[in-house]
Amino acid sequence: MDQLLALMSQPAAWAALATLVAMEVVLGIDNLIFISILTNKLPEQHRSRARRIGIALALILRLALLGTIAIIVRLTTPLFEAFGHGFSWRDLILIAGGLFLVWKATTEIHQSVDPDAAPHVLVGSQAAIGFSSAIMQILLLDLVFSLDSIITAVGMTEHIPIMVIAVIVAVLAMLLAADPLAKFIHDNPTIVMLALGFLLMIGMTLIADGFGAHIPRGYVYAAMAFSAFIEGLNMLARRAKRRRRQQRLSGQAKVQTSS
Repeated sequence: MDQLLALMSQPAAWAALATLVAMEVVLGIDNLIFISILTNKLPEQHRSRARRIGIALALILRLALLGTIAIIVRLTTPLFEAFGHGFSWRDLILIAGGLFLVWKATTEIHQSVDPDAAPHVLVGSQAAIGFSSAIMQILLLDLVFSLDSIITAVGMTEHIPIMVIAVIVAVLAMLLAADPLAKFIHDNPTIVMLALGFLLMIGMTLIADGFGAHIPRGYVYAAMAFSAFIEGLNMLARRAKRRRRQQRLSGQAKVQTSS
């Protein structure tokens, strides 16, 4: 406790904490989008519980990984070389997680554009996903995102207490945003396709990172923000069109009534 108080008395520690919290919150967006889409496939009475369990698992995984910093650091040591790049355990985990995200997003998109596909194709349908399956998929992606998050945090500060505080704050923010985000995605079908596109892009980013072609996350999130802004304008345009149509129908009904 004395060490933590001494650390918090340093302005540099507060700056590192603020930066790390912001980074953890931004990195948590990927995880939150996946959890929201996946839990929306469950029966309504199980969705909120599954989201809370998924986010709690994310917190437990991050804190557990922080307790094994020495092992985490060694995960970046190359195991073998191929295509001119030395692959480490971190690279292999990122590639596997990226491939899973690409597969999951692709199957969900296929279901959305071809709802009459054969039953074996609809692996993402509500009938094909149960509570345990959803939790296992969330846990798998939690591991990938947690590993990426912790390795990034280790590169920003050497103080474990700062990392712990940043992780807890970020996961609490995810917990608060989970239900509203999931409801927003569920209530706006076009947002589902946009979110699946985000997952596809995030998966490709993880794969590229695993192969040594690092794509700055700022570019990825800027593209996501711009796409979300355009979709927001489309939603406003559709809402205005519906309002004008309702006003026109209401006016026609009044004319017919008066005549």
